[in-house]
Amino acid sequence: MPVELGFYDSDSRHPAPESPGAATLTTASWCARRGWPVHPLAAGRKTPAANCTRCRTDPHPAAQCPCLPAGLWCHGFHAATLDQRRITQWWSAHPELGVGVACGPAGLVVIDIDAHPAQPPSRERILPGIPIGDHVDLTGLANGFHTLAVLAALRGERCPAEDNTTLRVRTPSGGLHVWYRAVDRRRWRCSAGSSQGAALAWQVDVRAHGGYIVAPGTTTRDGTYIPVDHVREPAALPTWLAQELERTGHLPAPSIHAPRPVPPRAHQAVLAAGGGHDSTFRLIARVLAPVEACGQVTEGAGFSDTLNRAAYTLGGLVAAGRLTEEEAQHALTQAAVTARPGQERRAAQIISSGLAAGRRHPLHTRRGPDDVTRQRG
Repeated sequence: MPVELGFYDSDSRHPAPESPGAATLTTASWCARRGWPVHPLAAGRKTPAANCTRCRTDPHPAAQCPCLPAGLWCHGFHAATLDQRRITQWWSAHPELGVGVACGPAGLVVIDIDAHPAQPPSRERILPGIPIGDHVDLTGLANGFHTLAVLAALRGERCPAEDNTTLRVRTPSGGLHVWYRAVDRRRWRCSAGSSQGAALAWQVDVRAHGGYIVAPGTTTRDGTYIPVDHVREPAALPTWLAQELERTGHLPAPSIHAPRPVPPRAHQAVLAAGGGHDSTFRLIARVLAPVEACGQVTEGAGFSDTLNRAAYTLGGLVAAGRLTEEEAQHALTQAAVTARPGQERRAAQIISSGLAAGRRHPLHTRRGPDDVTRQRG
């Protein structure tokens, strides 16, 4: 028998489910009725269900994927829906799948507090942007509950972990998800507490635009995500917490409608490559522009695919002798960091893979920078 959550007490249309299969469908439907788009999670896991074979073998932007209009769940939270018929179709056929909520479209900001056993980082990384002097005794500080409590205490506010006015969900690992409702149109973005970029506090992640959260009531192989107390609705994001998120870089840069300039390092790479400076510069500007444009959108931009295509193209230019491997890598890295700060490791993997694939297919220009062709091997 599933764990009795009392989760649906506030919604008489859906009594507590009696079987694991009914539980997932009921959870997904309950979330969707509250305006929270849902998508399937892999059975027993907290990661999105796998893409179809085509989407796994042929990378492409989610917005251009024919699977989504066809009612398939490829591309994780990009497939999230409020359509009750589709929800019934998905979870009736696959009751073993879990339920994820796309935070951005749902207008949610979820504070994900971790309690993983780990050695605390250096003092400047415990509360990014807030210096902690050597005279402060940090003995006993061991997880996100502690760091968030310190931050709240410094601001004279109640710690979100103790906020009984909003939906809180206990995780199987001993952590806590604190759900809030964004009160304006600002597109708060995700972060990891260990990130060198935007981060609220050590072992405190933020789930917002560009991310998803496991729905309360979902069961994985590690346990069930169980709501705390009886509050089932997210409260408005507290003003002080919004200010902290803004301070720590959780808002994207203002939208810039004109194309951004090519990173200086990319320009230097073009000049160093020699021969056809102007045409090569225009070509690299065109290649890198979509990558940097992803920085204007925190969700649905297809960043990984866009960066991979750019790396593949520059790899072809490297193979054709238009610029060096180091120059291509530096230009791509700078564009990627501009678009997605704090995701350097992920970007480096994409760049390395894309360059390697592109080097196998030299890219030559013919007639002009907008007309290129791959050399047949």
